Amino acid sequence: MEDILRSLGVTANTLLESEKSFLDQKGYLPLKGLFVDQLEQLRSRTETLLRKEGDNAGWELQAASKGAVQNRKDEGTDRLSNLVDKGAEFSICYTHPRVLAAIAHVLQSDFRLSSLNYRASLPGHGLQPLHVDWKVAVDAENYQVCNSIWLLDDFTSQNGATRIVPGSHLWGNRPQEVMPDTLEDHTDQIPLLGKAGTVIVFNSHTWHGGTQNNSEFPRRAIHSYFCRRHQPQQTNQKEFVRAQTLKGLSEEVRYLLDA
Repeated sequence: MEDILRSLGVTANTLLESEKSFLDQKGYLPLKGLFVDQLEQLRSRTETLLRKEGDNAGWELQAASKGAVQNRKDEGTDRLSNLVDKGAEFSICYTHPRVLAAIAHVLQSDFRLSSLNYRASLPGHGLQPLHVDWKVAVDAENYQVCNSIWLLDDFTSQNGATRIVPGSHLWGNRPQEVMPDTLEDHTDQIPLLGKAGTVIVFNSHTWHGGTQNNSEFPRRAIHSYFCRRHQPQQTNQKEFVRAQTLKGLSEEVRYLLDA
């Protein structure tokens, strides 16, 4: 993996030591202005896909590896999934050196893409319980999953920005184990606010959840989610990414996808 990362532009200096320390201590890291130049292209492509896929949008995320449909509907959202297979525009979301460096730091350079999805919290919706993206609490040497949120819109206090409890990945427990009601606010939570074009990488063992979108517009984002290489992918890349798409990707990128 170290050779793969170097070939994709990741070095020991891609992240500052202060950024690594912040990610270690707080469980998240904002990377401001990372894809401003690609912002309109990604917005346009996701809007086109939403119109094209209609009621079937996001179907891949609902499909189990053997084709059985699971009840994974996310009410109050617009969803797209399997974006690796739906346009070269999205490749930045799983190849940007700064993001890969942060993911590698959390997952000890042992990871593959788990899924690449679009999610828009619709007006009046979006509140989620505080949660982690793993079935048990783990220690700092055994983090299994790490996410990145690509802000297609400004994340504000009004439009359903993700809330996070800084440092909670170090506590050795999950919200449901200590909170009477995980829909309630936590005294230490903060909203992840930022300008469109920002990427927020967060250790998925950090307590987090969406807040209600009280604006008049969808709050749009792309989620580039990674897991350890021995863990099952949320979207099985071998199953869903077409051969035609894979032909256009380098050997190094195909390794990241494990496809």
